[in-house]
Amino acid sequence: MQILAEAEDLPRTANIKTQLIALWTAPVFGVVLLIAFVAFPGFLPPMSPQMSADEVAGFYADNTAMIRFSMITYNLCAIMLLPFFMVIVVQMKRMATQSHALAYCYLTAAVSGATLFALADIFYLVAAFRPDRNPELLLLLNDLAWITLVAPVGMLVAQNLLLGLAVYLDTGSNPVFPRWVGHFAVLTGIAMAPAAAAAVFRTGPLAWDGEISFWLRFVAFAVFVAVMFVVLRTTLHRQAVQEQVAR
Repeated sequence: MQILAEAEDLPRTANIKTQLIALWTAPVFGVVLLIAFVAFPGFLPPMSPQMSADEVAGFYADNTAMIRFSMITYNLCAIMLLPFFMVIVVQMKRMATQSHALAYCYLTAAVSGATLFALADIFYLVAAFRPDRNPELLLLLNDLAWITLVAPVGMLVAQNLLLGLAVYLDTGSNPVFPRWVGHFAVLTGIAMAPAAAAAVFRTGPLAWDGEISFWLRFVAFAVFVAVMFVVLRTTLHRQAVQEQVAR
């Protein structure tokens, strides 16, 4: 009987360990992505949409090496944030709604966001591939890169609203996440939504270099990841205790 009990515990233990490994990819690769963010010469401060074609061409000619370094780093490492979001998906599937639809929608939104982020990286890299090309073409590629990086926030808003809805519908005796997580997710989604206007405005806080479209969007995302890391770590410990694979 003891052997059978131990055999039953193995899948549950492995499940918790796998989620913990996926969770800890967030801070590890988060540090790498922060280095890439600081290394890109066009983020601190963000490049202006008002720059002329010649100014953009000069930027790519003068900073080719660092642009390539930062964007190749993003291309290789940004995808490693997906395991973190998949832990959220797994926990959403544990909720008492008896429906996995919200979790699968969350998964799809997360993958869509990663795909668009990768496209933005590629546009920057294409512009840096031939920095001596026609300045007007570099201006076009730069516009594509920035708008693709900043403006597509629909999937991020959807992720947060889906998570919030799932938390509100989790009416079990032991909710997976505390209710404040639902409020936090919804507020984060609302904070990032205005960045969609970066595809329209060239000046002001809604432009791609503005306080709302750029800084609020990315700070809100970073805060969400940091807060959810702590929440998920606590949730996984509680799950391990409930499943009697930890004390």
